[in-house]
Formats: sequence, C-alpha cells, structure tokens
Amino acid sequence: MPTLTDLVRDHTDLTETDLEWLHALVSDWQLLADLSFADLLLWVPLRSADALPAEAAPRGGRAQRGALDTGAAVPGWVAIAQMRPTTGPTAYPEDLVGKVVRTGRRGLIDVAWRERRIVREGDPEWGSGIPVREESIPVRRGAKILGVIQRSTNLSSARTPSRLELTYLQSASDLATMIAEGRFPVPGEEPNMVRSPRVGDGLMRLDRSGKVNYASPNAQSAYRRLGFPADLVGEALGQITADLCDTGEPMEEALSVVLSGRAPREVEVESRGSIMQLRTIPLVVGGTRIGAIVLCRDVTELRWRDRELMTKDATIREIHHRVKNNLQTVAALLRLQARRLRIPEGRAALDEAVRRVGSIAIVHETLSHTPDELIDFDDIADRVITMAGEVSTPETKVVPKRTGSFGVLPAEVATPLAMALTELLQNALEHGLANRFGTLEVIAHRYGEGEEHREPHGVAVWGEWPAPGANEPRAPHEEEASGEAPGRRLVTVVADDGIGLPADFDVESTTSLGLQIVRTLIVGELGGRLDFRPRPGGGTEVVVDVPLDHHHRRF
Repeated sequence: MPTLTDLVRDHTDLTETDLEWLHALVSDWQLLADLSFADLLLWVPLRSADALPAEAAPRGGRAQRGALDTGAAVPGWVAIAQMRPTTGPTAYPEDLVGKVVRTGRRGLIDVAWRERRIVREGDPEWGSGIPVREESIPVRRGAKILGVIQRSTNLSSARTPSRLELTYLQSASDLATMIAEGRFPVPGEEPNMVRSPRVGDGLMRLDRSGKVNYASPNAQSAYRRLGFPADLVGEALGQITADLCDTGEPMEEALSVVLSGRAPREVEVESRGSIMQLRTIPLVVGGTRIGAIVLCRDVTELRWRDRELMTKDATIREIHHRVKNNLQTVAALLRLQARRLRIPEGRAALDEAVRRVGSIAIVHETLSHTPDELIDFDDIADRVITMAGEVSTPETKVVPKRTGSFGVLPAEVATPLAMALTELLQNALEHGLANRFGTLEVIAHRYGEGEEHREPHGVAVWGEWPAPGANEPRAPHEEEASGEAPGRRLVTVVADDGIGLPADFDVESTTSLGLQIVRTLIVGELGGRLDFRPRPGGGTEVVVDVPLDHHHRRF
C-alpha cells in the first residue's frame, strides 16, 4: 500500500510544507476519530495531469489520465489516509487509502472544499447496508485549504447518548472547527507519539478559567490514585494537581499554566507512588479560547518497568566493570609471576596469558560503558592492535594498522574475535616479522548489508580458497550465483610481509597453542572459517570469515 508521502507526491501539487502539516494532522487525528465515534478519511485534490475520465479509477490503483471537467474546481480526489475509531463501530471495514474518485462523486467534499466550511447537510447513506452519517471538514493551513476530512459515523447502534458521549461529541465538534480554521494541529507543536494519552484512558473538559466541567470515570479514578477523593467537577485542575504533587521541592511553574488549559503540552505528575501522564489541548474557536481538553493516563506500571530496566542495565554495566577490574588484577598477578621466573619458556607463556586476559578485559571495559550488549568493535580492534605493536622489539619496530571497519558486533562475537585477533597479531610479530622490519595490517569488511560484493582494499579474500564443501560457508559472490541468500558476514584479514609460512604448515595439525585457540574460537565457537595462505609479494595472509546472521541478537 502506498504511503501518505508517496500519494501526495505522485498525485497532488501540495508542497513539502503542506505535507509536513498533513503528517502532523494524521499523527494526532486518532483523537478526533475517538471523540467523534466516527471513521476519518483524508481526501486531497488531484493535480490536473492526473484528471479522471468519466469512470472512476479502480480502488487502490493510480488515477487514469483523461478528459477534464473544466467546470469543476478540482479534477478529482485521492484518499491519502484513513483512521477508524476505537470508541465505536467502523463505517468502512475495507481500506480506502489510494482510492481515486472524480469530482461530483463525493458531494459534501466538493462543497466543503469550495465553500471552505464544515458541511453537515445530507441524509444518512445506506450504500453499504448500514446507515452512515457523512460530514466534511476542510483542512486549513494558514490561508490555504489542503484537503478535506470525510467523517463517517456508523448509525447502526445509535442510542440515547450519555453525558460522556455528549462531552466527546462537543469536543470533537470544537476540534473539527479548529482544523477548519487552521488551529489544529497546533503550529510548532511536536507530533504526539504512540504513548500519549488516548480518549479512553481518561478525559476532562475544562472551561475558560481552568475549572473542570466534566471528568470521565477513568479520569476520576486516576486522580483518586493520586490522592484526590472528591469529585473533580468544579475544581481548578491546575491548582489541585499542584497541591497533590507538592513535595516541598521547587515545582515547574508551567504546570499550573498547562493544566489550566492555556498551553498545549504533555506533563507527568507523581503522587503517593502513582504516576500520571497528562496532555492538554486548548480549544480555540473563532479566535477565542473557550476551554480545553485534558487527557490523562496512569503510567505507573510503565514507568516502574522503565526504572527496573534502567536499574538492570546499570547492574549489568557494573558487572562488566568489575569483571574488567578482576581480569586486570589477574593480568597483574601473572605479570608479577613472570618477572620472578628464571625459565624463559615459562616467562613467555605467562606473557602470552597476560595478553589473552588483557584482550578479554578490553571487551568488558567497553561493555561497561554501553547501554546494551552491542559493541563498536573498531575501538576494541584498535586497542588490541596497539597492544600487539607494543611488544615488537625496538630495533625492528612494527606499527600495525587497521583498514576498513568491523562495525557493531554483539558481545558473544566480540569477545572471541578479540582473543583471536590478539593471537593472530602476536603470531605474525613473533614468527613472520621476527627480527626484521615489515608491515602488519588488519583488514575488515562486512558483506550482505546492501553493499556490492567487492573485495576489500584490493585483497583477494576469496580467490585462493578451495571450493566450499556442502557443510562449509560460501563466499558471498558464490552464494549469489547459486541463487541463495548471501547472509551477513564479517571477513577479517591479518596480512604481513614477513618470511611467510613453512612449507609443511597445516593449521589443523599445528602444535602452537595460540593457533589452536584461534581455530577453536573461530571455527568451533563462532561457526566461521579460517584460512592461512601465502601473501602475494611475500608474507602471510590469515583470512577469518565469521557469519553474523545465526547469532541470536540483531545488530
């Protein structure tokens, strides 16, 4: 189904400023539908190039080009938005967005557009087998009429209205007048989001002085939970709310102004352990403020849940912080032990353990500063690369560098990947670049995220790999050629221009503890792929391919 923006841009001459106004209206017109107990359908005029022939275009389709009725004010109408009430039965169960009709097929709309007024004339229609009362409300922005709202009320369940329903209908009538006068939505006010109070949550109607004329049962109950047991009718809402929330601390001065109905705004108040969200909509008709609508919603449970989540997040971050501190303590103890050893092999083993613990500590330190379990791995990679560069001998100083971006990764990928990267960098420095000058580069590239499948920075990541087996992951371009979805993958290359691999090197049979750790982490834990191969021009390239889609967290 086309969006409001698509329909406006494809079929009308409305400007971007007009479109913004319509978006603000549609984001808040559930209020009008609920107060009216009616369906709302927003029609805007077609541009001349989209004029209809004698027969209307098919529902939901594009307008057919044809001859114009030159006597018509506009060639036709397109429905760009629809809203059903939550307070009553719908008049139109089918979706009408995208429907295009010619002028004359919706008489009340034509009159409202031409005479720039709300049109309520006409008998109920029975076209769908139920009686429907139709009204039309012009949508004004400044001096310009942008379109017409068709308000359709299902009369099949009509009965004697209660005081609540009469208050709803009067408030709906005032809002409709404000729309026709260009006063609603309120210019400059941010569109209300999904968590704003709704009509059914609780409604109060205020007079010009800010006193309550009517309070719905839900609104009355909400104020009782705040600690006001008496009837709200006749009370100054701003004053009693300020008294209920008086904690002895300075209170926002605008609270009484907002809850007196003089300013459009949303506020939250808290008293006796209850939290209530309030939204005020001043009613200005004919340039005169006649009162206000105040919607209220008890959000106690919602806010307590938010606070619990914040406390939980803070606890998790504190745990990561303490784990990091403990790992750093372990690393310090291992470092002290290494200094006391006289056996070079034992000292080297402890130094390696210190680096492994340090790489895990870096991940937990990053997690202690993030609100969730997602990590920008570029920062971790840079710190691991810097840590590896510090251990190279001063005579043959090698400064590793990073090319490309790892992006955001979940913790369950970041921790093993950081350890594997530490081992690969250390292996390159100790064996490939031992006692010699050279370069060491870490290249990162992500596949399957809307980018073209290109090899990162001229490195042939896939070219020299053997053909993938039935149970092995395929290169992105191989998967695409086979018609399978390529999936998201992270490919990391650790490349050096050192002495290269031994002739009989086999990663699966190697006795190196570091490489065994890398293979266990990448292949076993992350379900990835690991390949060691000669680097063109001399040296070694290690390709680490990690699938990202099978991990349970989205990132």
